[in-house]
This record gives sequence, structure tokens and C-alpha cells, in this order.
Amino acid sequence: MTSHSGSENDKKEIAEGRTPVQVEQLHSDTSPVQSSPPQLGHDRFSKNEKWSIVIFTAFVGIFSPLTANIYFPAIPTISKAFNKSTELINLTVTMYMVLQGIAPMLWGPVSDHVGRRPISALCLLILTLSCIGLALTPTSDYWLLMVLRCLQATGSASTIAIGAGVIGDISTRAERGGFVGVFTIGPMLGPSIGPVIGGVLADKLGWRSIFCFEVVPQLMLLHRFQPETLLSISAKNKEDTFLIYKPVIPVIGRGRRKADKIPVRPTQSKIPRNPFGLFLNPDVDALLLISALTCAVFYSFLATISTLFKDTYPFLNETTIGLCFLATGGGVSIGSTVIGRILDMEYQRFKKSAESRLSGTSSKLTVNHEEGIALEQARLRLLPFFSVILGITCAGYGWCIQRKVNIAAPLILHFIGGLVSICIMNASSTMMIDLVPSQSSSVTACNNLIRCILSAVIVSVIELIIKALGTGWTYVIMSSMSFLSVPLIYVAMRIGPRYRVKRQRLKEAEELARIVEPEEKK
Repeated sequence: MTSHSGSENDKKEIAEGRTPVQVEQLHSDTSPVQSSPPQLGHDRFSKNEKWSIVIFTAFVGIFSPLTANIYFPAIPTISKAFNKSTELINLTVTMYMVLQGIAPMLWGPVSDHVGRRPISALCLLILTLSCIGLALTPTSDYWLLMVLRCLQATGSASTIAIGAGVIGDISTRAERGGFVGVFTIGPMLGPSIGPVIGGVLADKLGWRSIFCFEVVPQLMLLHRFQPETLLSISAKNKEDTFLIYKPVIPVIGRGRRKADKIPVRPTQSKIPRNPFGLFLNPDVDALLLISALTCAVFYSFLATISTLFKDTYPFLNETTIGLCFLATGGGVSIGSTVIGRILDMEYQRFKKSAESRLSGTSSKLTVNHEEGIALEQARLRLLPFFSVILGITCAGYGWCIQRKVNIAAPLILHFIGGLVSICIMNASSTMMIDLVPSQSSSVTACNNLIRCILSAVIVSVIELIIKALGTGWTYVIMSSMSFLSVPLIYVAMRIGPRYRVKRQRLKEAEELARIVEPEEKK
């Protein structure tokens, strides 16, 4: 009777609003499970090993946007080779973007349960085989080109969602901002360097060389170094049982003997298999919209560089137009690194503030219980400033092109646009992983889906809007999406803490129920 009564009281305290920290303190003397804090396994890897994993994951993440954008300069050549209209060849781009949004919704949740390495290996294998097939496709088989492009998207697009899952596996909130910043350099560089590489290859070696180029780095690095990072796999020692979980070249962690492995206790809460359930969280929805609106503005810059620069600056050729994409790439690289450091500094500042409020009390902040930190403020409070800058930059870019000012002006605006866009998207992505770290791949897949849908719509209609309204007013309309994200940021900061704490309490209640049920049966 005593055990049953105590468990019911525990559930009641959590349900009535006491924080999990308070419940833990009240029952630490009587509960053997709560007597020592569980180790979440974030210290399984050293700091240097974590950075090695992040850098490798960022490199793999390049292939999703690279395979999409390296294709663009070769579209006229492929159209002639297959004797099909440009519209039909562009249909392969549309289908690629559709699969790019849908595929991670399958691979992301699966990797949250069976591990990162098996799914990552399968996706890269699909990508490699599809690239080989595209390089060998007969010009008489347009249908095969379409099918293989869809398969290419299925394999490549999932690398970003799985990569975000890896970051969630190895990082704490205190270091996650910097890791996400470096990781996203890879996926965001793809749209900038892809057209440059594709233009050179298509011009010098022919369109088939583009797909041959994509195969080489994948064959060199396909799953050779990356260890398994999913905590549940490590907790069950599956990497010692199944070869798929072992790296071919175990560089990371090779100095740690089997006996030296950090003991971890897998989480007691059940991880949902359906990623669509994440859309039922209003705070996550606000972050998804912020990221999607910003990504759409970002792609409105990139999608029209070739056509607008060619008409506005006739002295440019295909190669020099491709080099113009590097302005955005430079902004993305610098912005991604800077915002990562800023996010980590902001988190530490808010954490110290929360700790100072708790000084002199028995409460302590732990890895599990950080509701006392104003996490939404730490991650999002600078975003309204960045969104306003992006909106002004976008509108200014449109009028610079329409007035045909010196080419330096739009290139500088491209640099600024890339810098502030990545700052907004990285901060919102980091916040999403903070909210549901056990579903980091799933929430990134949701993010990718919404971003791809909205960006595909913008890319498909922006040329029509330019023809109807002119470049200047078109980009004024595009800038309104950036300004629209400002109130959404304040909504996320307002409602976020309530829903975050609610999810944490439900998770604590589930874990408590799983602990109490076996005791009651005894």
C-alpha cells in the first residue's frame, strides 16, 4: 500500500505543476532510481572526437544540396542531348525537390530507432548507385532520367535529417549551438558551390561528368569513419554485436578500451515513430514556419542569379555567373560559424543567470532538468533583428538589379542575405533539437519538408512575378516573408516555455509510470 500510495502522489505532483526537480528532491531519499542522476552518454566522446564527428557529418551533408544544384548549369545541354524541351527537363528538378522533402520523413524517424549508421549507409548507397545510373543513362530513355533523379533525391536529402540526429546524440544544450553552426556549413554551401562545379564540368567534360564527380567522394568516404552515435544502440552494446554499427576504420574512440566505456542508462520514455505528431506542438510549428519563410527568401536570391545577372550584366558568361554564387556561400560560411558561437555564449549566459537565482537553495540545474533556463530567449532573442536585416537586404537587392547598379552592390547584398539567413535558420533548428532531442532526426525531417514545399513554390512562381511586376517589387514581396517571421519569433518565445515544460513533465510521468508498474506487480 505504501509503494502504491507514493507512486500516485508522485504522479499527482507532476500533474499539478511541480517541476520534475522538485519531485526528485522530495523523493530522493526513498527512490533508488532517483538517488543518482542518470548519465545521458553525451560524454561518450571527447571534445575533439565530437568535433571530428561534426565535421564529417557536415561533409556528408553537402551532398543533398550539391546534387540538386550542380545539375542546373547542365539543363540546356541535357535538354539537347535527350531531345526534350526545357520544361520537361525542369520537371526532373521539380520531382527532385518533392522527394527531397518527403524522403527524410521516412529515414529520419527510422534512424531515431535503429541507429544512424545503418540508415546513413543505405542512403549513401542509394545516392551512389543512382549517380552511376545517371552517368550511364541512354539519351533515348527520358523516363529513366526521371526515375534516377527521384532515387538520387531519396538518398541525398536524408543526409541532413540524419546528420541533425547525430548532433542531437552527441551534444548537450550548452555545446549544441556551435555544433549545429559547423554542421550546417555543409548543407548550405551546396547551393553556392554546386552551380560553379556543375558549370565547369558540363562545359569542359560534358554533362555525364557531373554525376561521375558526385560518385568519387562517396566511394572514398562511404561510411568508413563515422561511429554509431544513437544512445540506445550504445546502451545495448549493439555496436559489439552487429558489424553495421562498427566503423570500417575506427579512428574515433579507438583509444578507449571496452572496459572504459561510459555506462549509460537508456531513456525510459517511448520515442514516437510517427514524425507527424510533432506538428501538434504549437511552439515547434512556430519554429518550422520561421525556418521555412527564411529559407524561401534565401532561395529567392539563389534561384534567379543566373537569369537576372545574365540580363542585367551581359559581360558575364556561364563561368563568371557561377562564381557569383560564391558571395552567398561566403556569407553562409561566416554566418554559420558566428551564430554557433553566439548561441553557445547566450546559453551559458542565461544558464549562469538561472544558477545565480538558485544559489542558496537546494535546487540544482541538471542535464535533464533545465526548465529554469530561459531557453527560448537564449536561442531566439536576436532573430527579430536578423529578420529585419534580411527583409531590407532582399528589397534592396531587387531594386539594385532593376536599376542596374554596379555588380558589387548585389553581390554584397547576396553576402549579407546568406549570412543573416543562416543565422536565423541555424538558431531555429538548434531550438527544435533542444525541444525534442530524442527525435532530432524526425524534427529536422519535418523542418526539411516545410522548407522544401515553400521554397519549391517560391522558385516555381518567382520568374512569373518578375515578368508581371518587375524585379524591384517582386523582391519587396519576397521581403514581406522575412518581416512576417518577426511576430512568429515573439510567439515562439512567448508560448515556448509553457509547452516545453509540459512535454518534460509528461516525459517524467511516463518514466515514473514505467518504474512503478513493475513494483506494483511485485
